[in-house]
Amino acid sequence: MQLSIVAKTIGLLLMVFSFAQVPPIIVDLIYSEGEYFSFILSFALTALGGLILWWPFKDTKKDFRLREGVLIVVCFWIVLSLFGTLPFLITDSISSLSFSEAFFESMSGLTTTGATVLSQLDDLPKSILFYRQQLQWLGGMGIIVLAVAVLPLLGVGGMELYHAESSGIAKDRLTPKLRNTAIALWKIYVSLTVLCALGYFLSGMTIFDAVSHSFSTVAIGGFSTHDASIGYFNSISIEMIAIFFMFLAGINFSLHFLAWNNKSFIDYIKDSEFKTYVMVIVGSSVIVIIALTLNAEYSSSIETIRYSLFQTISIATTTGFTSQNYSSWPAAIPFFLIMMSFIGACVGSTGGGIKVIRILVMFRLGMKEIHKFIRPNAQVSVKLNGSSINEKALVSVLGFFSLYAITFFIILMLLMFTGLDQVTAYSATAATMNNLGPGLGDVAQNYGSLGETAKWILSFSMLVGRLEVLTIIAIFHKAFWRH
Repeated sequence: MQLSIVAKTIGLLLMVFSFAQVPPIIVDLIYSEGEYFSFILSFALTALGGLILWWPFKDTKKDFRLREGVLIVVCFWIVLSLFGTLPFLITDSISSLSFSEAFFESMSGLTTTGATVLSQLDDLPKSILFYRQQLQWLGGMGIIVLAVAVLPLLGVGGMELYHAESSGIAKDRLTPKLRNTAIALWKIYVSLTVLCALGYFLSGMTIFDAVSHSFSTVAIGGFSTHDASIGYFNSISIEMIAIFFMFLAGINFSLHFLAWNNKSFIDYIKDSEFKTYVMVIVGSSVIVIIALTLNAEYSSSIETIRYSLFQTISIATTTGFTSQNYSSWPAAIPFFLIMMSFIGACVGSTGGGIKVIRILVMFRLGMKEIHKFIRPNAQVSVKLNGSSINEKALVSVLGFFSLYAITFFIILMLLMFTGLDQVTAYSATAATMNNLGPGLGDVAQNYGSLGETAKWILSFSMLVGRLEVLTIIAIFHKAFWRH
């Protein structure tokens, strides 16, 4: 293990991350709320921490290997989350926040989970609110490159299924170099953010709210500057803008790149995962509309369709915005929506969950087994985009499901041992591992009422979900550290 290259890379990332304190300083100066010192001190401490890690190894020229890549990916989120706590801990406006709560909030932001321990958001300084939103946006930036360009090199993350095709869209090789791929994806990410902010502003949001919510929409994060989330605005046009951009952000960003590059929508139409994603979104929305109609939850059909569409797409993409308190809807609906977060968004997006492509492959693998049971001698293969998937890729999907289920069960049981009821423990595990955010029961609004131990467990759950389980578990295996 070449720890020097790990320390050098993390140190460099920390120094870059320190500049994330600059925009909140500007926001604070605009609104004259006197919080700028918190961010100046955070900037200095973060930059110094990065410099201490980077300086001793600045001349290291060693190349990445698999193990170093895995360790850097894990350390990236943990170390940045640790330093991300500084503004929360230093500011006087939320002085009651403990270290575990500050870490929870920071991890939730950078993993784009959207679970929060904060309340009375409407009364907090705008610089702190902007910082939370910005954490999600920066986390989303990292996730895009991680999912599309880095994890495929390590053989995890779901994109390896495209790599396993004999033909089709080679989405994990968008451009020849990792740096060029990152820049291309970030251009799309920034463009979507600007368009989303413009849409929100034209629909009636203030500039501050428009920019802030565009960050958490495109990042599929779900943080808001208001306790009532998107419901605060009570605007159909704002909800429609949110629906449109949540849907776009849940699509594989490689498809956006190809569509932009080829000036054609054909790549969307040809992609099996995208078509399944659309069917899941439409199908689940119809189910929720029918369920709310049968239960006469709202007086008009327009309201029923409006709230059903918004809440279904928000949760199915794992964004986590709320326009209504969906946890108070008839019992089957909240559980159904939480179940939709397990499917999640597409691979290569900022969304969480198991990912549509894995669900699709597992479904087709199940159909293959049924077909073989009926006709034992038949030669049946599992296909994606018209091409057969090799055994190695299928085994990786099965392995992911196994590790996901085991990890989910362990986290669920640990939460129940801390004293949480079954509904709260189950939904909190699902909401954090799937990077959704809001859950049911005691965590329907926020996670502030949970004990310190539960918050640490759920912080770990967010990290496990964001890094696709295997990446985290690998570093606990003794073979990982052997020379």
